[in-house]
Amino acid sequence: MPTEVYELPDLSYDYSALEPHINARIMELHHDKHHATYVKGANTALEKLAEVRATGDFATIAMLEKNLAFNVSGHVLHSIFWTNLSPNGGGEPDGELATALTDTFGGFEHFRKQMNEAAATVQGAGWALASWEPIAQRLIVQQVHDHQGNHGQGTIPLLAIDAWEHAYYLQYENRKTEFFDAVWNVVSWGDVEARFKAARNAELIRQT
Repeated sequence: MPTEVYELPDLSYDYSALEPHINARIMELHHDKHHATYVKGANTALEKLAEVRATGDFATIAMLEKNLAFNVSGHVLHSIFWTNLSPNGGGEPDGELATALTDTFGGFEHFRKQMNEAAATVQGAGWALASWEPIAQRLIVQQVHDHQGNHGQGTIPLLAIDAWEHAYYLQYENRKTEFFDAVWNVVSWGDVEARFKAARNAELIRQT
């Protein structure tokens, strides 16, 4: 089994491309340091789990499974976050995604406010996450604790807003709500729309 299962994805834009909304230094540290830490943590957890299986000593299994969930989830959400952002982003969605937001939330503005409130009121660190829930076939907003807590199993992330301090503090200090407002200026609705269309094909529970 290879030791490096997860890899840090490259950004498709320069660190400074999202300025003035998110400055270059934040993007550099966030991607190259914080996200890289989760990638390393996920690979380390897999390596340690392989050692546990080889020795038959499962005394540390609870810690390792928790570490795996935390770090893999951090890697996944950050990978989505980077593609959710674009220097050509902003505005509002259109087409089928806009219709779904209206049907579920009463319109884009209601959706945006719910996402911002979810991000602003996370206890400690976490995310606001717009997801597709394949059982009910509907959009939902989730408030994720850390990277892996309080979210519904089987939901598919479409749009992620990072509410960890490392995402905003260097530029916005304790004014995190200003950061959440700023993010909407660089949301790539093309990326979110593509994720939405793909997610609707998911079949979580098969009928036999």
